Amino acid sequence: MNPIPVLLDCDPGHDDAIAILLALGDPRIDLLGITTTFGNCQVEKATYNAQRILALAERPDVPVATGAAAPLAGAAHIGDFIHGATGIDGPDLPEPLAPPVSVGAVDFLRTSLLDAPAPVTVVATGPITNVAVLLRDHPEVGPKIAEIVFMGGSTDRGNTTPAAEFNAYADPDALDVVLTSGLPIRMVGLNLSHQALATPDVVARMRAMDHPVGRACADLMGFFGGTYSDVFDFAAPPVHDPCTIAALIDPGLITWHKSFVAVETQGRWTRGATVVDLHGRLDEPPNAQVAITLDVEGYWELVLDALDRVGHPVAEK
Repeated sequence: MNPIPVLLDCDPGHDDAIAILLALGDPRIDLLGITTTFGNCQVEKATYNAQRILALAERPDVPVATGAAAPLAGAAHIGDFIHGATGIDGPDLPEPLAPPVSVGAVDFLRTSLLDAPAPVTVVATGPITNVAVLLRDHPEVGPKIAEIVFMGGSTDRGNTTPAAEFNAYADPDALDVVLTSGLPIRMVGLNLSHQALATPDVVARMRAMDHPVGRACADLMGFFGGTYSDVFDFAAPPVHDPCTIAALIDPGLITWHKSFVAVETQGRWTRGATVVDLHGRLDEPPNAQVAITLDVEGYWELVLDALDRVGHPVAEK
């Protein structure tokens, strides 16, 4: 079976870092490139952080393109209260081994898609602005997108407002563009990712790998767990973003429900809330596969195996 070609749009971010490493470490994924956006930190920091994670993995061959600094409308909402001043506070990461590409994220996505020999999966783990601009300005890429898998929204409550999850809140207008695009979509929301907790046992298994990748991931989770404890009173941090990559590698880890999904773009109190019609009450045609439950043990086996696979070549040099 050929690996799945993936373009990853992200805002690293502690959990984005684990998603990047998962994509690099599992042979069933072919990571064609990374695009960055504002979100967990300013976009310039997100680009730098993606480059540092690639340097940790000794994979400077993966191109990185800088994208949106702000949403389609309004000011950027930044998650530094969770991710720290750098966006990936905690570990001492290496400096980048290669510069970002000279073109912006949208142009990079367009060219990568049109040049690809087969349709490509677009994974978005931050505010989905880059993908929305791509679809709005370059509709010709539609047939070259196998599906869009995004981390955002929830079937339940929010984590930024009582109603809205962070990525959806950060650019609901962009999410609306994606949800109404007619393309195949899978939604991985808080209801799913809050099952993916980096417990002390998980962090200990990262540190026990005894190579730079494992130790860095343990340090990432240490900082992430501290802020999640302080801000949300979580006993362990939910590692949201790798769930999107895991869904591609082994869809059986997740149960899915085909539903109509919309995002609120107007509400005074509910802007950014995702409306997920699990019971078909709105009489609207389904437009997304929605992640519901996670095989937690299988998920962490997948993630930890990939991290160890990335780390061994680094440790052996």
